[in-house]
Formats: sequence, structure tokens, C-alpha cells
Amino acid sequence: MPQRTLARYLTEEQRHKGIITGDLKLLLEVVARACQAISVAIGKGALGGVLGEAGSDNIQGEAQKKLDVLSNEILLEANEWGGHLAAMASEEMDLPHLVPHRFPKGEYLLTFDPLDGSSNIDVNVSIGTIFSVLKCPEGADLSTPQAAEQAFLQPGSTQVAAGYAVYGPTTLLVLSVGDGVVVFTLDREQGQFVLTRENVRIPAETQEFAINMANRRFWEAPVQRYVDDMVAGRSGPLGKDYNMRWVASMVADVHRIMTRGGIFMYPMDEKVRDKGGKLRLMYEANPMAFLVEQAGGGASTGYQRILDIVPEHLHQRVPVILGSRQEVERAAAYHAV
Repeated sequence: MPQRTLARYLTEEQRHKGIITGDLKLLLEVVARACQAISVAIGKGALGGVLGEAGSDNIQGEAQKKLDVLSNEILLEANEWGGHLAAMASEEMDLPHLVPHRFPKGEYLLTFDPLDGSSNIDVNVSIGTIFSVLKCPEGADLSTPQAAEQAFLQPGSTQVAAGYAVYGPTTLLVLSVGDGVVVFTLDREQGQFVLTRENVRIPAETQEFAINMANRRFWEAPVQRYVDDMVAGRSGPLGKDYNMRWVASMVADVHRIMTRGGIFMYPMDEKVRDKGGKLRLMYEANPMAFLVEQAGGGASTGYQRILDIVPEHLHQRVPVILGSRQEVERAAAYHAV
């Protein structure tokens, strides 16, 4: 039986199931190749001179790493000439990036966090790339980057594809085109992603949670109560012992949940209340929520389903609680009290 590469899987989704278009297939293949290039750069590390600070800040006012900037450039350059996109938006840029006039324009919009978990770059811990694909609305004004922002402001439920790459001991590509979740492993010798896991399902219940406990004093009361009840273990109201895991890379933490279940939380806290939350709706929350729901899990702010939020601006932030469905529902119930 020949290996099912990413190209073969996408061809089957297009040709036999009619789930994706030919242009979306080609777009996702280009994104995957960009992730391969990022993986190569990360693999070189200090040998490639890519570690350390870039000496600049992104739109959120965060110091950029050299790999943040390089990964953003790789994704922009790989995707702007293929003819599948109308525009792109990145966590690292203030405004959308329009496809240059010398290239044909397509019907899709691409958003991405080029390198999630930047604080882990220099300590050789797993990091990743997160991306999301939307249909560009008919008649959208793409005359300027400022005007183009409106085209991206769609609820996450309208995504046609989403995925992330994990750059760890192996490089993985986790993808959904609305037909469940599949995992590909990068075969470095062949230079292509090979399907290694199908029909990913997140267990409905869990005994693991991922949260930054150092922020406990800043959390809202419902999250404090919920986490305290988990920490109380078997003798507490939830009646079971939990383990805590925290990598400080959303991709790594969510991938663990995709693999064996759990709940990931970056809830509202007083430090980020004026910003609306910590994680970005368009680049992190929406694509991860899409993937988690496609795998049978749940994704909420604590008060509403993440995929139902209508974005107000490109860099909007939200609280995020996602993972095993029963635990997400339990966390939301604490917020409802």
C-alpha cells in the first residue's frame, strides 16, 4: 500500500469527496511547504544564526525573535504568488498583506501565527505554526490593507480549513478541512508530509489540565474555583485526581490534548482584561477551536462558543478554554453560577 502523502489526501478530499476545491488543495500544499522551510530553519538553530532577539516589536508590542520574523517572511513569500489567495494576515503584522498586483488573486484569505511559543525558541522546546483559511467575501474591498481588514472579520465557524505544525522531535502537520482531523509526519528524507493518524478524537473526559498557575491570583472567580476543585483531587468535589501540564506553547499544549485528552485554559485575568484576553482570536483561538471541535472536543471563552464570536478587529483577543468536551462544559458551568 503506497504511503498517503498530504498531496494524495487532499486530492482524495477534492476528487472523491468533493469537500475542498482544487485551489484550496494547492493553497494547503503551499502552506505545508512553508512549514517545512520553517522546520529546516528551526532545526539549524544556532548553526543557522536564527536564535535570539530580532530587535523589533510586533503589533502587540511584544519583542520579536529572529525566528518570528523569518517564519513570517517564509509564509508571506511562499503564498503570495500562487494565485490562490486574495490577502493574508499575520499576528506579526499590523495590517493585512495584499497579494502584489503582478500576481493573480484567488478566492481565499489566510491568517497565521508564524511561530507560536516564541519564548521556547532558545531553550529547544516544541514550538509551532498555526493557520486558518477563510473564503474571501464577494465584492470585498481589497484596494488597501486598511480596507481589506473587513474581509477577515468572519466568525470562526466560517473557516474552510485550519491547522498547525509542531516543530518537535518530529515535525507534524495537524489539519482539518471540515472532514475530521488528520495528522501528517514530515519524512525528512522524502521531503514530504505522510499521513500517520486519521480520525483524531479527543477523549470526552480527562484528568489533565494545562494552565499557567502563576496567574492564579489574577483569574476570575469561576476559574479559581474550577482549578481549585481539580487540584483537590479525589477527595474534592470532582472526585478524581488531575495532573497539570504546561509547556507555554499553545501548539504543544493543544497537541498533547489532541493526542491523549485534557483541557487547555488561558482564561481572562486582570492583567489582560483591558485587551480582552491573552490569545488572538483570528490567529490562535479560531483555528484551534475549529480543530478541537472537529476532533469531538469543545472550545469556549467560558461564556460562549469561540467559533460563534464575530470579530471586531484583526488582532482581537479572547479568553480560551478548549479540549475534552465534558471538561469544557464543566468549566463553562462554573462561569454560569
